Order: sequence, then structure tokens, then C-alpha cells
Amino acid sequence: MGYPMAGHLARAFPTTIWNRNPQKAEDHAREFGSQAASSLSQAVKQADIVFTCLPTTREVLEVLPEIVQSARVGTIWVDCTSGHPDDLPTILRALKGTGILFLDAPLSGGTAGAINARLTVMVGGEVEVFERVKPVLERVAAKIVRVGGAGAGYSVKAINNMLLAVTLWATGEGLVSLASLGVDVGAALEVINASSGRSNASENLIPQRVLTREFPATFKLGLLSKDAGIAGDVTRRSSASTPLFALTETLMRTAKLEVGTDEDHTAALKLLERWAGVEIKG
Repeated sequence: MGYPMAGHLARAFPTTIWNRNPQKAEDHAREFGSQAASSLSQAVKQADIVFTCLPTTREVLEVLPEIVQSARVGTIWVDCTSGHPDDLPTILRALKGTGILFLDAPLSGGTAGAINARLTVMVGGEVEVFERVKPVLERVAAKIVRVGGAGAGYSVKAINNMLLAVTLWATGEGLVSLASLGVDVGAALEVINASSGRSNASENLIPQRVLTREFPATFKLGLLSKDAGIAGDVTRRSSASTPLFALTETLMRTAKLEVGTDEDHTAALKLLERWAGVEIKG
């Protein structure tokens, strides 16, 4: 997602990019006219706003020392990683006294949303810092919402993806049951999507990825499992009772182990198909 996002930014602002794979940075520079940096330090020290978009908070913590050492006073660091709010205190302690400002700003919309600049961004952090960054975020996103203070963006993203997991799995259970009874699953979805059971999973994900048996790996099952785990941690810190979330967290972890970390997240339904001995297909 970071690759096309940086492309949109490069069309509007002088943009320096760095990637752990130098070839990707060079390819991006040729495609979008950005400036490829030879090191993270080189990219950061030139920037007024630093965007990071990484798989997990583990990678964010890996780049944290270099950002602290290289960024200027007043630099705004916007982390678009679907991170863990429990790691935020470590980040904020490292930034204390540096003059570097921080926003957690996870994304929703997938690769297609990034390519089309139609992402949704959920932002945690100070209002003043958010307002300064919002015009830049408008280059990559259609919906930008400050959801609270530091860490709120991480938390909302985790809950959002847990809801994705819940609706995907629940819809899969229903369709596997119908398939087992010989019902035309494509026709059933046509009815469901005109009725109260519709969801993004039923309207888009399952028809485009599962019924076609394509399962394009745009968002990995391992990452959905990770996000479900973060959501579980978020709810365990609250006083809320969330038994459905707890069960879904376990199911996503099982699907990741049985189906494969690098498979598309919709391939979680292959586990249901295996258990039932049928396929959900059009």
C-alpha cells in the first residue's frame, strides 16, 4: 500500500522514499518522479513529514532509533502501520524531548484503495498535529478521521479488522452450509446481498475472491490473524465482555496455521471448506 501512496504524494510534493529493498525505491523513483534515498536516515533528515507503512509494530520499533537520530525538531511522524497500541509507550518514550511529533494513522481500503487514493485513515494524536497533516493525507485518502488521542488509531484499526474477520467467517459458515445442501451459492449471495445479511464480505470479498477461486494475496491471512490478536488484546484491556471476538481470534490463528500465513485473508474459508468437504464456488 505504501508504494502507490508515495506515488500520489510525489505528484503533489517533493517526496523522498526509502525501502528495505533498494530496487523498489529505485523503481518508484523512475515511475513517479520521487527521490530514492540510499538510507532511512537520508530520507528522514530531509523531511517535514515522515510516513511509515510497515507490516507490524515490530518493524516500526526496528526503525525507531534511526528516525529519532535523524529527524529534525518539528518533524511529524505519521505511522500508517496497523500497529499494536501496547507498543505506543515505547515509541513515545523514545520521542520524548526530541521535538518529533507523532500520529498513529492506520489505513483501510487495501491495495485498490491505495492505488485509487480512496483509503480511509483513522488517526490518533493531538488535534493540532492532525490538522497540519490532514491536507497531505487528502492526497491518498477519501476519508480521514481523528478518532482520539495517541494510540486510538491503532485500536480502531484492530477492531475494524476484527469485524472484517467476524463477518468473513460468519458468512463463510453460512455459505458452506448451503453448499453442503446443494444450494446454488451464487444465487444465495444474490439474495443475501439484497437483504439484511449483506456485508463487505458477501458483496465484494467472497464473490471476487472465493467463488472465483482466485484468492489474490493482497492482504495476507497472517496479517488479519495478527490484527485479530491485537483486537483481542484491546478488548481484554477494557471492561467489555467479547466472547465472539475471543472465538474469532482463535479461529483466525487456526486458519493461519492450517491454510498458510501468506495466503489471502479470504483463504481462511478454505478451512471451513476442508471441514465440510465442499467448496464455496460459483
